[in-house]
Amino acid sequence: MEGGVDTKAILDKLTIEEKISLLAGANIWESVAIPAKGVPAFKTSDGPNGARGAKFGDGLTSACFPAACCIAATFEPELALRVGRALANETKSKGARCLLGPTMCIQRHPLGGRNFESFSEDAFLTGKMAIAMVKGIQSQGVSATVKHFVANEQETCRLTVDTIVSERALREIYLRPFEMAIKEANPWAVMTSYNLVNGEHADSNALLLKQVLRGEWGWDGLVMSDWGGTNSTAAALIAGLDLEMPGPTRWRQPEVVMEALELGALSEQVINDRALHVLDFAKRLGCFEDSTIAEEKSIDRAEDRALIREAASKGIVLLKNKDNTLPLTKEKLLGKKVALLGYAKMGLAHGGGSASVNAHYRVTPWDAFQRELGDVVEFSFAKGAHTMRNLPPITENITDNQGGSGFTWRLYHPGTTEPVQVVHGHKLSEVDALDSQHIPNMEVILEATYTATETGPCYLTCSGLGPSTLAIDDRIVFEQTENCNDGMAFIFGGVPAVESVVELIAGQQYRIRIHTKPPVKIPGVDLGILEGKIGVRVGHMLASEHDKDLLTEAVKLAKATDTAIVFTGHEPSWETEGQDQLSFHLPKDGSQDRLVCAIAAANPNTIVVNSTGVPVAMPWLEDIKGLVQTWYPGQEAGNSIFDVLTGTQNPEGHLPCTFSKRLEDCPAFGNFPGEYDENRQLTVEYSEGVFVGYRHFDRLPRDKINFPFGFGLSYTEFTFSDFSVKESSKGFVATVNVTNTLSRAGGIAVQIYVGKVGNPSTDPIKTLVAFKKVTMQPNEMVRVDMPITKQSFSGFDEETRRWIVRGGDYKFGVSKSAADPVLDQIIYIEPQIFAL
Repeated sequence: MEGGVDTKAILDKLTIEEKISLLAGANIWESVAIPAKGVPAFKTSDGPNGARGAKFGDGLTSACFPAACCIAATFEPELALRVGRALANETKSKGARCLLGPTMCIQRHPLGGRNFESFSEDAFLTGKMAIAMVKGIQSQGVSATVKHFVANEQETCRLTVDTIVSERALREIYLRPFEMAIKEANPWAVMTSYNLVNGEHADSNALLLKQVLRGEWGWDGLVMSDWGGTNSTAAALIAGLDLEMPGPTRWRQPEVVMEALELGALSEQVINDRALHVLDFAKRLGCFEDSTIAEEKSIDRAEDRALIREAASKGIVLLKNKDNTLPLTKEKLLGKKVALLGYAKMGLAHGGGSASVNAHYRVTPWDAFQRELGDVVEFSFAKGAHTMRNLPPITENITDNQGGSGFTWRLYHPGTTEPVQVVHGHKLSEVDALDSQHIPNMEVILEATYTATETGPCYLTCSGLGPSTLAIDDRIVFEQTENCNDGMAFIFGGVPAVESVVELIAGQQYRIRIHTKPPVKIPGVDLGILEGKIGVRVGHMLASEHDKDLLTEAVKLAKATDTAIVFTGHEPSWETEGQDQLSFHLPKDGSQDRLVCAIAAANPNTIVVNSTGVPVAMPWLEDIKGLVQTWYPGQEAGNSIFDVLTGTQNPEGHLPCTFSKRLEDCPAFGNFPGEYDENRQLTVEYSEGVFVGYRHFDRLPRDKINFPFGFGLSYTEFTFSDFSVKESSKGFVATVNVTNTLSRAGGIAVQIYVGKVGNPSTDPIKTLVAFKKVTMQPNEMVRVDMPITKQSFSGFDEETRRWIVRGGDYKFGVSKSAADPVLDQIIYIEPQIFAL
């Protein structure tokens, strides 16, 4: 790197042990500093839709931006760039200079647990949105970290699953968005994925890191592991993994690396190369000029509020609007009765896992409608369905061992009886595994006295990362003798727990004792980041709430109102990092589907507002009047939904993924999440090859899907005319006139697809090669020009290992979605080969 600090000179002054120390984190978020030699540390922060800071749970508040799927649904890279800038400023407010995002994995299957963190099922759309996001983040001097490199499309056994994928599919689908971002935005950091790719862990995969990333693409930034995603010492260093995260190291202790050097398994040049990348990264972040890691702050910016509301509103997709039921203008609703049902009083702002943040605030739909229209409309609410995945923790009617509110926390060395730490006033019946990483290989006992508030059954659940027990008045109510069967899922709150029932008497006191231990070490099993960690979660719910008939109450309410709006979706515990989803149907156990069906039968003006990051089954679709897909819109959730439903914002979002009718018709069905061998090793084969998303559905009848990729309705109408495609110095330019034919301003994403006429069955019928969002006033016409490169529709030939465009006639088409072509033009193209 040119100018400023000479990192090579600094490297030359370091001992071999000091160089090795730089190759792993100092703690969960920071790198190692060597003050005596002038080497500063840098701090990282999650995540893709907000900079959380160091604490996972109840840390400082942060701005919660729309999830990547919502940003992608805008089809507006300029908006992603603006969000990136704002995320960078949020990162700085948490004392960090490196943001762990954006997530660029492909939405391969609707049950993928982290689909909401990713942009799209389409490589081109993913790449374009990521380019803009990276540029926005890094324009403020903060590093973006594109992740997870690569083929990380599921959460099931994510630490050990072996992804088997052809080189063609790897290149055309899964590597392509990374290649676009690397070449056009130059992200300063890349994070490797947990999984194996064709038998080799991603963190030590020489093909991916040495040959492709650093070789063919010529990239020279910092490669870091996912947290706990380093799986070797010498192999990962040789392949090009610069930084093992988090720290302290598990694989790069100086004595271990020195032994590898002495045995010839490593060369000192490898150590120098890896350490220099770390130093160069710190230089790029400005750490040598200012080594301060600033104190975390919570800054609620007015400009962030406005941007989040705008981005979320523009990402919401109108999917159905029978009889022009929407928008629900003030004039339409004046003097009416409206039922807001389901999640109306919960702002489903984000998914679960490392993408979650403690938002500054959450505007619920109920808040927004009451504030804006409460004086002219009579609103009513009913939940309508039991949706909770886990019973809530015990937080009330409890006293610790000193008589104060909360639990007494006792920390023990394993097998001992004298606590090394006693803390009173612990707020809830939970030990958070993520916020307890500083106390490894210890045991915890939580004790409290609980005063029952009603007589009758009380439902209890208990689950632990390691062996755990729950006792009431010294009677064991629940005992878990083994490790959690899915530790990563447990960390992010998604493990289903068996319910136990105890009978309580109102006013009587009961002694609660919760005991948890670290996971048991199993020979031959690497627990990774979970080794030595502790975590336990106890939930409870009284029978009066647990067994309440919510559906009947909601139906009665809907019958008495003019319009019923049902808010459905996934809470963070249902759609989360750590595990894939249990069902294509909305949780819990069909309760939300039953709610929508019953409300639609009771009220002819039923509208569904769905907040998920993925397509879901919609058995009630034909029975409702309106449907909007809101994704995870961030802290302004209620306001953005209100804007679209009332027409303050004309909907202009488009689906970044296909909404199929049945899970069985999805391209990866039967190959997700894979198959186990006799040793419980999971292997997933990407047998669908390049036929992911709409590329697959293009080969099926239209009635297999509810809504195609790129689909989105508006409160106005658009027509296309005068479509033409002409050659240019870089490929082609597509031009089309777009006219807004009605009396309302609105926007639409103009989409261009290209496919070879008479393509063999081994090739997709067409692929997205260009798109542009245009906003028009009533009756306005806009001329739209869109550049198209030949590389955007080239294919990877495995025999010659080259990108090629086969000679022949190609259809260039302008469309409103992948299944709604409008105009096309046939152009003959000479064959062409592109270098890697």
